[in-house]
Amino acid sequence: MTGRTAVVLLTRDLRVHDHPALAAACSAFERVVPLYVLDPALQKLSANRTRFLHQSLADLREALRALGGDLVVRRGDPVTETVELARKVGAEGVGLSADVSRYARRRERRLRAECDRHRMFLRLFPGLTIVEPGALRPSGGDHYRVFSPYFRAWQGVRPRDELAAPKRVRLPDGVDPGRLPDPPKGDSPAAAAGGESVARRRLTAWLPTLDRYDDIHDDMAGDETSRLSPYLRFGCVSPLTVANRAGDRDGPFVRQLCWRDFYHQVVAGFPDLSITAYRRGAREDWRYDEHALDAWAEGRTGMPIVDAGMRQMRAEGWMHNRARLITAGYLTKHLGLDWRPGLEVFFRWLLDGDRVNNSGNWQWVAGTGNDTRPYRGFNPVRQAERYDPDGAYVRRWVPELESVAGKAVHQPWRLPDGVRRTLGYPPPLEVPGADPVWLR
Repeated sequence: MTGRTAVVLLTRDLRVHDHPALAAACSAFERVVPLYVLDPALQKLSANRTRFLHQSLADLREALRALGGDLVVRRGDPVTETVELARKVGAEGVGLSADVSRYARRRERRLRAECDRHRMFLRLFPGLTIVEPGALRPSGGDHYRVFSPYFRAWQGVRPRDELAAPKRVRLPDGVDPGRLPDPPKGDSPAAAAGGESVARRRLTAWLPTLDRYDDIHDDMAGDETSRLSPYLRFGCVSPLTVANRAGDRDGPFVRQLCWRDFYHQVVAGFPDLSITAYRRGAREDWRYDEHALDAWAEGRTGMPIVDAGMRQMRAEGWMHNRARLITAGYLTKHLGLDWRPGLEVFFRWLLDGDRVNNSGNWQWVAGTGNDTRPYRGFNPVRQAERYDPDGAYVRRWVPELESVAGKAVHQPWRLPDGVRRTLGYPPPLEVPGADPVWLR
């Protein structure tokens, strides 16, 4: 980049540290306009994520003001608003973090066409992943379909250098920064707050537990996972920063970050991951049962570990990863319901909901995606007894069962009839033709 003024269009990269587009613009230009466009098409999707987004934007504005600049906020179509502002300030071009979703790629194509029409450049930058989608390709294909070989290749890549925050950000004179909307209430009362400063504090506070990650990450009641996923989803912290702070690229925690990169490169090659079965010939003889879907979504299936996970998600806008596997597996492999409505329920509540990772994980569990063992299942009782052995997680989120002692909390239907009736907790859903081995 050369010249005097540039616009940096922010999307899922709401931070000042390790931001390649922002760092390059501030290094090469005298004046830089960090811009976020509130797109009405995205604002109505999730009250939880809208709240988190607005908190993150407020935090980013404070950080940019501390550097001498500001966050410029507009409302409307992101392409129209970006080009209009760029022309108004006499910008030579626009910087943008590359993304892979169908929406993002359509936005990029439209923005490039408009920039060309007005004789401005559009430059794409890395930053949403550790290894860029497309940087690793297997022989005979445009992307890796199986995680393990991708992980081996990924480990051999030398990542880009992590970047410091700009020392100074200077806006052009006369730019109206615009008003940030007040964060809405959201639907989950215990949802985490958004923002880069929160993300960096959370990362620093959690890192001392990293050496125990392999032992604690499946402890559902212990709840000692990093909970960084919402901050990675909105780019409040760079995945490269998290990986560098973690250090061990062979360790189980960094392996989870690699899964995130893996699904980004899958979506780059298969943009319809959120609506179409990835695996050719995948069996999709789903049944349709609105009552069962509603009971699952509301956490009243009668399967305690499933209901606990779904209620945690509704309360916090977040769910333990093991609970995500169990609840998704219960919907698809036991209830026999389509994974797509399940994906939409998760997308409705989760702070970290995004089309890339949520879709990849749902298809993996449903047996339609990148799993090499598509017919695997998750027996909810066995999972509960292994990962919530004393029932503390279930009792936390299903208060009807808080008086049930020990492992009996995972199979309340085995309790005497009189005890069951006093609990006020429903029996497990009946599924025509199913073989519920855990009820034997």
